[in-house]
Amino acid sequence: MDQKTPDAAQLDPENPGPITCARCGTTADGPPPTWTCSVENGARRYFCDDCARANIRAIEGRLDSSWW
Repeated sequence: MDQKTPDAAQLDPENPGPITCARCGTTADGPPPTWTCSVENGARRYFCDDCARANIRAIEGRLDSSWW
């Protein structure tokens, strides 16, 4: 097949600093490959492993993080 593969996800260009978990505030220096990224109201929100695991059903149900 001659389909182009999607490009790798890019970090938020408006926030070039360390990535912070939107739930607990944990920070990461680089792009953490195991964190979850969610787009809510047009803004990217990152969640650490622990917060994502604790709220996986709400994430899979596509609920905004304000609900969980």
